[in-house]
Amino acid sequence: MLKEERLQEEEKRIKLIVDLTAAILMREQISREEALDLVRATKKKILQLFPDKEAVYDLIYKPRLERLLRAFVRREFLSVSMN
Repeated sequence: MLKEERLQEEEKRIKLIVDLTAAILMREQISREEALDLVRATKKKILQLFPDKEAVYDLIYKPRLERLLRAFVRREFLSVSMN
């Protein structure tokens, strides 16, 4: 597999993982702790699969998941860190 193809495949896999997380955040009524655990687990899984992609996660996907947490998780849950 060419390097460009490999990179595209990695990005598709990361996007799929984040999309699944986003769907759960938007559709399920889960607690703040469950939502934050899910986001943390998502980051952990991405970094297990692709250790060199933390900057991509932090730049693109973390803000997306933070927006979803603000939109779909009750307000009293916003002050907790996603790290």
